[in-house]
Amino acid sequence: MEEIFKYRFDRRTIYWTIVYLILLLVLGWLLYHLYEGGYLSAWFTSFIAALIALLTLSIPRKIAVSPDKVEIRCLLDITEIRRCDIASVRRVDNRRMKWIVPLFGGFGFFGYYGHFLDLRGFERIRLYASEWNHFVEITDIYEERLYVSCRDADRLVAALTPPENAVRK
Repeated sequence: MEEIFKYRFDRRTIYWTIVYLILLLVLGWLLYHLYEGGYLSAWFTSFIAALIALLTLSIPRKIAVSPDKVEIRCLLDITEIRRCDIASVRRVDNRRMKWIVPLFGGFGFFGYYGHFLDLRGFERIRLYASEWNHFVEITDIYEERLYVSCRDADRLVAALTPPENAVRK
């Protein structure tokens, strides 16, 4: 049976999204009115449209936990981890997340997703969050870390942690 954990945006994420959209609109309007024609305005418009489309397609929607795998489903992308490849699952304190900075991906534009850098250990992590709290760290057997946000983080950790008798086998 598949268990679904849906992402929900908090106010901070919605505010950041509005700020980004207003900033992009103002830049587009300024470019249109200050620079008349030419390739620069067409290039900027095409670049911004492609960037918004790419970021929009990567917005995390839900986490699906089944007996054999975990899927982080975005609008177009699906990140899949086999349950047998999960080495550890734990909750992460919000104070630890202040050392995480974006490398490539969305930071506040309909969530936080992509590749981030953990400044404490200088490690690259992947992050799929709709709010900047309630984090769960999933570490696989290859020591790659994946952070997800889930308002019901304790239930997600319990769903991903194998029963004790299965660990002993």
